This record gives sequence, structure tokens and C-alpha cells, in this order.
Amino acid sequence: MIRLVLPALRLLARPVALAGLALALLAPPAAAVPRGCAVPHDMVEEARPLQAASRALELGALRILVIGSASVVQAGTAEAATTWPSRLETALGRRYSEARINVLVRGSRGASVTDNLQRLKDALRQETPALVIWQAGTVELSRGMDPHEMTEVMREGLEAIRRAGADLIVMDQQYSRFLRANANVEPYREKLRLLAASAGAALFPRYDLMRHWVETGALDLERVARGDRAAALERLNGCLGEAVAQMVIRGLSEAR
Repeated sequence: MIRLVLPALRLLARPVALAGLALALLAPPAAAVPRGCAVPHDMVEEARPLQAASRALELGALRILVIGSASVVQAGTAEAATTWPSRLETALGRRYSEARINVLVRGSRGASVTDNLQRLKDALRQETPALVIWQAGTVELSRGMDPHEMTEVMREGLEAIRRAGADLIVMDQQYSRFLRANANVEPYREKLRLLAASAGAALFPRYDLMRHWVETGALDLERVARGDRAAALERLNGCLGEAVAQMVIRGLSEAR
């Protein structure tokens, strides 16, 4: 079962930017929410072998640590069971029914990589996960944090992950038209790509995947009807959880 740790929420240094993003995601809609959200094969094919996770799975128990901000906690929903980490746990539990799968979550709304660094270090000591999934980019962009500073903070965390013997998947930021129109997203995306590559880790392309769903009409939170928003967010989390599970399963397969 997922265990959430929700420390006191921190105020963002640039609340206007995130407030604008929140308003954009609640924009007047155009269409009902469609059912499917397929994942293009090439978006998960860059999975790296997950050696530590594979060894843990062979011993019958895989513990995954997810680090991030709003999207890894309740993200506007009433239940933690609707978050993508919870859906990830469910998907992996179906695939590896003979093993014990636990997804642990550390983070809070508005948490940057700086806010989460100590949480990561504490969780590595206390929980000894075999795999860490670190989501970053959205809050840092909204706060105007320098992209180089973001990845330098993350490098300290990556060193702690390496010492703990855990595998790593880096997840980049969410996609939205508002975010793309009002901020320079690309330096953050590029820094996260380079960071993952330098660490020998997979990059889960959340930005590209969400953009794909928007452009194909599969799932578009900024255009969904007000009454359908909760269901759309729940479906988005389900789709993300399944997509991350595909990357994890591929990485476990390549480790054997």
C-alpha cells in the first residue's frame, strides 16, 4: 500500500506563475474526455536496465520511491489512490503478482528539488528503495529557478541514490499550453535529459507524452468540461501510472 508523507506545504516564491497555470488548467472547455490514452512505443523504448530493482524483485519484494510535488500526492483529487504512483503500484502488482510491490511517496504541493533533497536522503536511509523515480521541472520553472541550479541540486541527490545502490528514473515536467506560452520550457527539459544521461538513468518523457495525448485528442485537461475535470485528472493519473509501469517493466526485463 502506498504511504504518503505530507509535510507542511511551502509557499511558492512565484505564486502568480503557478496561479496562472492553475487557472489555465481550469479554462472553459470544448470537449468531453475520451477514453483512451495509448503510449507510443518510442516514448518508453529508452528504458535502461534496472539491475537493483530486478534483484529486489527476484527476492520477492520491490520497493519504489517516488519524489516530486503536487502530481505525486493528491494533485487536486480527494483520494491518494487516484495519483499516478498509486496506479503504478497497481499496474506492477498485476504484472508481478507473486511479489510484494510497494510505492512510497515523498513530496508536497509546490515542492522544488531543493525542498525534496533532504526528503530523498532520509527516505534512502529509512526505506532502502531499489528504484527511485524523481519528478522535476514544473515547480522549478514556475519559480524561475535557474535550470543549472536545478540539476546541480539533483546531482547531489543522484550521488545519494548511487551510494544507496538504487536505480533511477528521471521524470520531466508536465505539459500545458499555458506553461509553453508563458515560460521557456526547453532549457529545463534539456537539463533533465542531460542529467539522466550522465547518471545512466532513463528519462520518462512526461512532457512529450502529455503533449501527444493533447495533440491526438486523447486527453486534454485544459479543454475538458468543468464537470468532467475530476474524472479527466483521474484518467490522466491512470494513464501516466500505466506508462511509467511500461518503462519499469521494460527496464526489469533488460536487466535479466
